[in-house]
Formats: sequence, structure tokens, C-alpha cells
Amino acid sequence: MPTYEYKREDGTTFEIVQKMSEDALTTCPTTGQKVKRIISGGGGVVYKGEGWYVTDYKDGGRKSASTPPADSPDSGTTESKTEAPKAQSAPETKS
Repeated sequence: MPTYEYKREDGTTFEIVQKMSEDALTTCPTTGQKVKRIISGGGGVVYKGEGWYVTDYKDGGRKSASTPPADSPDSGTTESKTEAPKAQSAPETKS
């Protein structure tokens, strides 16, 4: 349930936990003064874990970021993709 902030007639504020479906308060439950709901910044976004990825959202039919492109097959090894390819020797021919 969200926490709402209210301001009393005398300028003091208080917070109260209410259901979203409940009507806004018109009087303070402790003092009986008239109150107005204040729009506050809220709690903000809390980021946890490894981060957000392209695959976290619906992408309208595009391939996911975890699928390797067709022109560069995934070798399944943990080697770095920036390493130079190993040199191959030419096959020996007998004359």
C-alpha cells in the first residue's frame, strides 16, 4: 500500500498508509483539522542485481540480445572474442 503525505491547516504535515482505492482524507485523524494531500516525490527507483538488458522489455519482434547473429556462430567457449585466430600451416605436398 502506498504512503500518502497530507498537510494540515496549521502547516504541519503527516504521512499515512492508505489503499489506492480509498478516498483522500479531508480531516486529520489525530487533530481533526482540514487537510490537503501533497504530491510528493515518492521512493524512487531502486536498482538491484546485474542491471537492465534489451531482453527485459518487449521489443516488437526483434531478435533478443542473447541470440548470436547468424553470420558469427557462437563457439560455446569462454575464450575472448578479441584474440587473434591461430595460424594454420599449409598442408605438405610430396613431389
